[in-house]
This record gives sequence, C-alpha cells and structure tokens, in this order.
Amino acid sequence: MAQIIDGKAVSKQVRERVAEETRQLKEKGIVPGLAVIIVGDDPASQVYVRNKERACEEVGFYSEKFALPAETTQQQLNDLVCELNGRKEISGILCQLPLPKHLNDKEVINLIDPIKDVDAFHPVNVGAIMIGDYNFLPCTPAGVMELIHSTGVDVAGKKAVVIGRSNIVGKPQAMLLLHENATVEIVHSKTVDLAQETKTADILVAAVGKAKFVTADMVKEGAVVIDVGMNRDENGKLCGDVDFEGVKEKCSYITPVPGGVGPMTISMLMQNTLTAAKIQNNIKG
Repeated sequence: MAQIIDGKAVSKQVRERVAEETRQLKEKGIVPGLAVIIVGDDPASQVYVRNKERACEEVGFYSEKFALPAETTQQQLNDLVCELNGRKEISGILCQLPLPKHLNDKEVINLIDPIKDVDAFHPVNVGAIMIGDYNFLPCTPAGVMELIHSTGVDVAGKKAVVIGRSNIVGKPQAMLLLHENATVEIVHSKTVDLAQETKTADILVAAVGKAKFVTADMVKEGAVVIDVGMNRDENGKLCGDVDFEGVKEKCSYITPVPGGVGPMTISMLMQNTLTAAKIQNNIKG
C-alpha cells in the first residue's frame, strides 16, 4: 500500500521558505513583483490567475493583473510585454495560456525578457535547462522534483519513465530527472508497447492528459508514481492520468489528484519570481 505524497503540505513548506526570504529582501528595500497578463474570459484561466494573486499575497509579493479583452491585438499585447520588461518593480512576467486563437503565444513568450520569464518558456531558458545551467525551471516539473525529494527517494541511478512529451511538462521533466542522474525514458502515443516500458520504471511521471490512463498492470511493484494529469472521469469527478485506487496498492509512493502536483505549480512560480528579484538586484544565494 502506497504512502500518499501530500502536495499541499510540501507546497506549504515551499511558500513558507519563499515568504521568509521575501521578508529578508524587504529589509533591503526589495519587493519581488509579479505581473500576470490574461486575455479574454476563459473560466479556467480566471481561476488560475486568482490563485496566483492569492499566492503572491501570501508570500508578500507585489502583484499586478492585466486583464485584457478577448479582441486585444497582437501589437497591443506585445507592447504591454515590452513595457513590463522595462519596469523595475516587476520581477516576473507571466502570460496566462491559452491565448485567444488570433494571438501568437510564441511571439509573446519570445518577447518576455528571459530574466523575467518566470514560466521558463523562453528559448534562452529552455536551452539553459537543456545544458543544466539555469536560473529558472518550468513550474510543474520543478514541483514534481520537490515532491520526489520529499519522499527521501534518491533519484540517482533510478530508471525514470515520463509519459508525455509536451514542451511544458514532459520534455523538461525528463531533463530534470537526467540532471539528477536518473536513467530517463520518454514514452508517448507512438511508443510501441508503452505498458512494457512503464513497467520498468522506478519513478513514473504521468503527464499525458487522459483520465486513469495508467493502470496497475503498467506499474512496477514499489515504484514512485507522480500524476501530473488533471482530468474529469466519466462521472465528471476530478481525476488524474493514473487509476489511483488500483495503482496505490502496488507502488511505494503516489500523488493524489487533486492535492498532489497541482498545489506545487503555483508555489514554484513564487520561487521563480523570488529568484528573478534576487538576480535583478544582484543578490547571491
């Protein structure tokens, strides 16, 4: 029977650490600041943005929200990003995705100053993650690593399998595991006999976006299972990519949905914003 990894508890520890460092920065007259841009009125995006505002308040950051109408032009959005790049009190800039279809998210991401790119989506930051010399990590993969560390399991020498190859989770997740000396494999929709591969994983990270995709017969006895998925099951209930009830009988550690990876993502965004403020003010450590 698996131990449940409590994402809320680990997330709280991260925020407490960030709040304490922020308090110390404020004594030097520095306040980390996060600007969040949201275009249109996508309900899920609205919830995420509200949660980010609350988190900023909790750790003591300055935050500013820019809610733009759905008909905002690319030029207007680009101009706002350029303005925020130049504002000293803004340490981090986040543009909530997805954008309305007429806007090019890649163009916006490329415009954000890499040192204010707290999502770590800019090609400069992606490249830095690839070579292992980075300032920021993408928030969800970084949160996953914190959860793995919380178990006390040493990643080095373990076989890690990541299901999914997205630029936001799958690919950077594989790199972070590799940087900690795991033997890493990415499996995806074109993998031949995917279940055969996942069964070899000491650490299994599911980021595929399909409800209860990972079943007990796909998991190695005693594995650490991290579920990044956020889906609805046939009854409309929130669930992950892992069949929690079946898999928890077989693995050593498992994250629940909700309450696992979810809370970590915003906490790691707070960590990145703090890091950005320190870099911009030439503060080491």
